[in-house]
Amino acid sequence: MPSGPGIPTLDQLRVFLTIVDVGSFAGAARRLGRATSVISYSIANLEAQLGVSLFDRESTRKPQLTEAGRMVLAEARTVSNGVDGLRAKVKGLLQGLEAEIHLVLDVMLPAWRVVDALKEFRAEFPTVHLRLNVEALGAVTQMVLNRSASIGVGWPLDAEIAGIERIGVGSVELVPVAAPNHPLARAGQNAPGAGRDQIQLVLTDRSPFTQGQDMAVVATQTWRLADLGSKHMLLREGIGWGNMPEPMVREDLAAGRLVRLDMPDCRGGSYRLQAIYRTDTPPGPAGSWLIKRFQEQAESPTARADENAARFLAGSRPQTIKAAE
Repeated sequence: MPSGPGIPTLDQLRVFLTIVDVGSFAGAARRLGRATSVISYSIANLEAQLGVSLFDRESTRKPQLTEAGRMVLAEARTVSNGVDGLRAKVKGLLQGLEAEIHLVLDVMLPAWRVVDALKEFRAEFPTVHLRLNVEALGAVTQMVLNRSASIGVGWPLDAEIAGIERIGVGSVELVPVAAPNHPLARAGQNAPGAGRDQIQLVLTDRSPFTQGQDMAVVATQTWRLADLGSKHMLLREGIGWGNMPEPMVREDLAAGRLVRLDMPDCRGGSYRLQAIYRTDTPPGPAGSWLIKRFQEQAESPTARADENAARFLAGSRPQTIKAAE
């Protein structure tokens, strides 16, 4: 009876992954600080243990993955990420409480949630330093990916990103608004397509994740803004129209400084929020507490009141949208 494949070592898998990442045996040798012959020997042993060829060395000078190699690659990454996660969690247990947390929050996150979480965090962990950044759309994920932040709370990207853990922490409702003297506000009930002929204020993504994409944009003329506060200011001055988080404009709507637009093809929607972190650097006690706090907020009476208020303003059940304007 033929025997099955052998059991590769973690070091062999790491060598294999390094070759794939850098594109050559010599490059992997330089990165790992080993001789090229040692790298070749490790791969030869790995192929012998598995009983398959991982690289095509004949048709090209640069090693190319075989079909079997591509299958093994996916599993090797899973094993490597699992070991990284295990080591990181044990390291956290050994080291105890974090000395500092780098947090990046989506600009759409309601102010009351930010204040609540950080005030309670300060009381619970007075010795932990906090670095806070505020970004929009994919820039939150970008900061976590490049390790500029250890925890992010923001809009979830449609595509799965390897090495990122996601935890749902609720949503915020977006509503289309403009100043009372804006043509779309004076019209009352707008016909489909009315927003196309008016300047739409659009929040831009400073990350590459949505490059070349215009999501939730309907106007032919847009002004691109990197700051939600600037967008809020221009809307109140009657310059353009656009979607805004309902909690941020609630007082303006009540005071008549802004009007919730009646547009059948642009009714706003639900902007989902997720807490994220890298799987190879999971949060310690303080970071885990923060994520849990954001989860609890999503189920709080205040959050439900926000949602009910937005639905009342909308006059109908909100739709889920893919990105913010």
